[in-house]
Amino acid sequence: MSQSTQRNNAIYARRRLVNGFNMLAATLAMGFGLFWLFWILWTLLQHGLSGLSADVFTQITPPPGSAGGLANAIAGSLQMTFFGILFGTPIGILAGVYLAEYGERGWLAPATRFINDILLSAPSIVIGLFVYEVYVVSVGHFSGWAGSMALALLVIPVVVRTTENMLRLVPNSLREAAIALGAPQWKVIMYVTLRAAKAGVITGILLAVARISGETAPLLFTALNNQFWSNMNQPMANLPIVIFQFAMSPYEDWHALAWAGALLITFSVLTLNILARWFASKNNSTH
Repeated sequence: MSQSTQRNNAIYARRRLVNGFNMLAATLAMGFGLFWLFWILWTLLQHGLSGLSADVFTQITPPPGSAGGLANAIAGSLQMTFFGILFGTPIGILAGVYLAEYGERGWLAPATRFINDILLSAPSIVIGLFVYEVYVVSVGHFSGWAGSMALALLVIPVVVRTTENMLRLVPNSLREAAIALGAPQWKVIMYVTLRAAKAGVITGILLAVARISGETAPLLFTALNNQFWSNMNQPMANLPIVIFQFAMSPYEDWHALAWAGALLITFSVLTLNILARWFASKNNSTH
């Protein structure tokens, strides 16, 4: 056997050893992370299922020692999430379209990306304090509208980032073909690029919903809480704050409701993430 062959065999054996070590380390790291994930899910199932009942969805949050449920908190979370998405999604999509289609012009696009990155990484409690100072203090009371505004500010950067990235994946040949047929740019964007990236944009919206579904800190300074049914102009019950309040209390019946609420939020977010991945895979298959 020649020297070059021996050297090549030694290099190959070393590479196989390094590859095997890296694969083992990656597998152990994945197993370590999955262990804690499944432990958390098992604990939620163990404690949360025992607290689930029809009353959880039909009764309002109770005083200590009384029977009740989470109906007003569930309704409040759904309303604020809905309006947060309604306010934040159009702004996020329009900003993402601008960055993807016009982002090579001037100073506005780099500044927008910079601000969006700050919003994306900012602690949610800072967003809550901002809305408290700007809106809650001026109107003089907490409300569901203030909570929706805080959630909308958390939605915008997620939708901006995913919309821009998905539109950049659309081949330029599609744009060029539409422009060659005489279509104005706004029609190219509306009927060609956005339609081609539709699944990716929906994925970004679903990820934004998953992001805001369990947010507690911004709602502490904006929506606060309410033990009764309320409208959007009043302090509004919501699942994250009810879970926080009930879990910190000394009452066992409140603890059971807190576990049930945590289970509902966890599996809602899990479902949204599964849907987001499905839409993402659908978007990748079209390209």
